[in-house]
Amino acid sequence: MVRTRRILTILCATAAILSAAAASGAEPIRITVGAAGKDTINRNIYGHFSEHLGRCIYGGFYVGEKNTLVPNTRGMRNDVVQALRKLHIPLLRWPGGCFADTYHWKDGIGPKENRPTIVNTWWGGVTEDNSFGTHEFLDLCEQLGAEPYISGNVGSGTVQEFADWIQYVNFGGIGPMANLRRKNGHDAPWAVKYWGVGNETWGCGGNMTAEYYANIYRMYTTFASSSWGKSPIFRIASGAGGGDYHWTEVLMRDVPHWMLDGVGLHHYAARWGSMGPATGFPDEDYYDTMKRAWQMEELVNGHAAIMDKYDPNKKVALAVDEWGGWYAVEPGTNPGFLYQQNTMRDAVLAGMTLNVFNNRADRVRMANLAQTVNVLQAVILTDSVHMLLTPTYHVMEMYVPHQDAVLLPVSFASPMIYAGKDTMKAVSVSASKDRNNITHISLVNVDLRVAHEIQLAVGDGVKKVSGRILRSGKVQDHNTFEKPDAVKPAEFRGAKVEGGMVKLTLPACSVVMLTVN
Repeated sequence: MVRTRRILTILCATAAILSAAAASGAEPIRITVGAAGKDTINRNIYGHFSEHLGRCIYGGFYVGEKNTLVPNTRGMRNDVVQALRKLHIPLLRWPGGCFADTYHWKDGIGPKENRPTIVNTWWGGVTEDNSFGTHEFLDLCEQLGAEPYISGNVGSGTVQEFADWIQYVNFGGIGPMANLRRKNGHDAPWAVKYWGVGNETWGCGGNMTAEYYANIYRMYTTFASSSWGKSPIFRIASGAGGGDYHWTEVLMRDVPHWMLDGVGLHHYAARWGSMGPATGFPDEDYYDTMKRAWQMEELVNGHAAIMDKYDPNKKVALAVDEWGGWYAVEPGTNPGFLYQQNTMRDAVLAGMTLNVFNNRADRVRMANLAQTVNVLQAVILTDSVHMLLTPTYHVMEMYVPHQDAVLLPVSFASPMIYAGKDTMKAVSVSASKDRNNITHISLVNVDLRVAHEIQLAVGDGVKKVSGRILRSGKVQDHNTFEKPDAVKPAEFRGAKVEGGMVKLTLPACSVVMLTVN
């Protein structure tokens, strides 16, 4: 194992030297950004995911109203809510994840002292008191200004349970579930639009076949009625894990599209079975992770092609409702809590992945980073009264201008870099034009050592350019509670306008957002 690691290190170092040597005399990368586009980047692409897992909910979002030193509003951490509002967080998925298919929503309503406890059999075997349930989640979404996305229990639940939940939160008339909601202190319905019909039903949600789940989905959505509210609900099928194209084929073929609003997709940049560390990783781990992250482009295009065959008018959305980096947990923490640090590697991963989603805005209309607080590729980490923002947070904040902007076509040929025996693209780009006619261009340099000269031709020409950059001295750099601002964005002064074009040097391992007038 040690010898293999040394060989890989030598190979990566050699590849970097060769790449640097080639780049030193290389022509600038010429990127053309169109003046107009037809597709809008749905703001829900910038959604988040909150599961009852580790310290995501309890201690992350929610500290309760009693016996806590953490400033809160009805139990929700004020610091976390304020930070997420700066991201204009559009959508929050809950209660899972694998947890969703063991969660029975009626356990989490009513007086908290009367709620039964539950053992979280998926994540750490801990017992929780159900003090965070439907009312609390929807209150959290209101505080965030975000749309709720509820994943219903298909694996261990019933059709009646699922239908009752929709009636409970959406029905404004007189009925048993609406009356129960009023009894529990909320007179008006919440009008929840987004509903997931199970989660990973090919795995932790029931180990079903695609054909079996297609029938189950048809049954559940028959009773998941929009008649309980004033507006139609948006029903999202439990989609494929990675490259299971058969799963998408069966759903698109066997489920009538009037019953189907979205099809999920889950993909993690993870090395299953041999998780590397989140911080002290060698260069070959970085390139391996980036190679797996770049697979998102192949997966989105592959699943979209199948959807196009059955749905050429693109009615059904592709919802990548779990994505991110997955590494070994931090030493000394509960393995079932999936708590990991967040480095510049994650910033690069986030930037390139969001560019992939932006560039397929014709089909990708929802995505949910896993997960928001204290779990996997979190944007926020907490420790008692303390909170920090991760490099991934800063990328999502830099990319806010893309939300609901018109996607602009981008054409260029990226140089290639080595990733073990394979190669991958070194540069990732997406562009959009907002309602004020301002163009925003996000650029990511995946290469650890080589800066790339860029020449940007933008629309009808450029008069002014400004920008922000996220980078650090080492790809392993991260924020800690002792040094919470070790990695943060700065003004980017490396872009200039010459002859109506933007010219810049894109530093190694960096994320840049340009604003062009």
